[in-house]
Amino acid sequence: MKKRLLSLLLAAACLMPLSGCNWGEEPEETYDTLSQYYQQSDSTKQDTRLTTFGLPYLQGETWDPITCADGAQQTLGALLYESLYTLGTDFLPQPCLAESASYDAESYALTVTVRSGVTFSDGSALTAWDVVAALRRAKESVRYGQRLAEMDFVSYLGESTLRIYLTRNDPQFAARLDIPIIKGGTQEDTVPVGSGPYRYAKDESGVYLARRTDWWQDKTMPLERIELTACKNTDSMAYAFYTHDIQMLVCDLTGTNTSNVYGSGSYTDIPTSVMQYIGFNVTRAPFNDPKLRAALSLGMDRAGGVSAFLLGHGQTAQFPLSPSAVVYPKDLEETYSPDSYRSAMETAGYTSGEKSVSVTMLVNEENSFKVSMARKLASDLSQYDVKIDVKTLPYEDYLAALKAGDFDLYYGECKLTADWDLSPLLSPGGALNYGGVRDTQLETLLTAFRTASEGEGRQTAARELCSYLKEQAPLVAVCFKSNSVLLPEGAVKNDIHPTVSDPFADFQDWQLNMKS
Repeated sequence: MKKRLLSLLLAAACLMPLSGCNWGEEPEETYDTLSQYYQQSDSTKQDTRLTTFGLPYLQGETWDPITCADGAQQTLGALLYESLYTLGTDFLPQPCLAESASYDAESYALTVTVRSGVTFSDGSALTAWDVVAALRRAKESVRYGQRLAEMDFVSYLGESTLRIYLTRNDPQFAARLDIPIIKGGTQEDTVPVGSGPYRYAKDESGVYLARRTDWWQDKTMPLERIELTACKNTDSMAYAFYTHDIQMLVCDLTGTNTSNVYGSGSYTDIPTSVMQYIGFNVTRAPFNDPKLRAALSLGMDRAGGVSAFLLGHGQTAQFPLSPSAVVYPKDLEETYSPDSYRSAMETAGYTSGEKSVSVTMLVNEENSFKVSMARKLASDLSQYDVKIDVKTLPYEDYLAALKAGDFDLYYGECKLTADWDLSPLLSPGGALNYGGVRDTQLETLLTAFRTASEGEGRQTAARELCSYLKEQAPLVAVCFKSNSVLLPEGAVKNDIHPTVSDPFADFQDWQLNMKS
């Protein structure tokens, strides 16, 4: 659904972090006013008739989808490059360059057959070797290295077949393979060769994307030509959108480096696997008490916080799985209620005054949206005997404190893989297990969920895992963030359906409002 984008400059000016925590009061008026302001719609609908459709690119940067910077080049890459799988709006992997695949649980091996009849934009045929080369490079890259950490090695078995060997059992590994594939050997080119619906081109007027007439998917794209505008940085891209030199941006409107000059238009949100959550130090009091941790999960007005302090760009979640994922157990959620929170805190023994305790929540200071969310939630939770102060730290100091275990609780953010592997957060030795979680039963449930095949068995495993997490609450999910596709108001007549893998997922169906 498209929604109106108000001036982000004004919105950012209104979004002042709450100064300190008043434990006796919720900042109801502040965040309700912000929520109403942001969600209001313009009564006069604009009818933007486009004379052209343009996209930005970062000047002097590679377009290699494995090594390029986050942002513009990745957006363009969705039109130039394809992957073995794409992720749907439900985060399930959909075959693209993969014709078929089979998984062997005994050898931890995924064998993939590459689709025949696919050609790159230079006319050469896609082979399994191109895929093998791309995945090997991706494993060594900053962007995809962690995602492919459990890929032991990948073998070329023939022109159309490759095999991926894993270090552990993971039948859902295909969900990690929405990684762009380029023609092997072109990675040193400024614009590597891809198999997507458009190709990079130049003429006397400049550079642009040209529609491929030989694209294997044979879908009718809405534009023969997409103009390209060189930009120096994200601010200049935002200004180009404001001045209508470009007509589309994909961005995180609540990111650390958010620009304030987007102007007005419309946005369509894209659910992501980026989770914001509260983590506890479970190795020391008071958060070594699972009853207290579980009670605190009931005390957060997640919807109010997301609406006001993430400007609506997120989905509330009570479990560390995206609410868009088919495995998310919605029936286990509990509606936010101050009465339920009081009852849970009373059961945990934190309403009588006998266990009164003051604790500190850490959050990194670079992102004002996260700081405001942390302060809002701390205020929500400080109604009874647990009083939470928020301490902001520079990111490096924040991370050092987490790694040293020098905290009571913290407001965190991490990007999960689309197979929803939670072991980095919850397993002993996990890279993000800052709170010292060690739980044998939890380990058993994590393994059962990770190794379950798609279908009813995986749904059951997810439900059992989340039921246990609801009871023990070693961490508490708050929300999953959304990215946004920005367009001029009225530039596209119909709703669009971008995905985390591809902002142009249904580009063939876009009804662009072009001047004839």
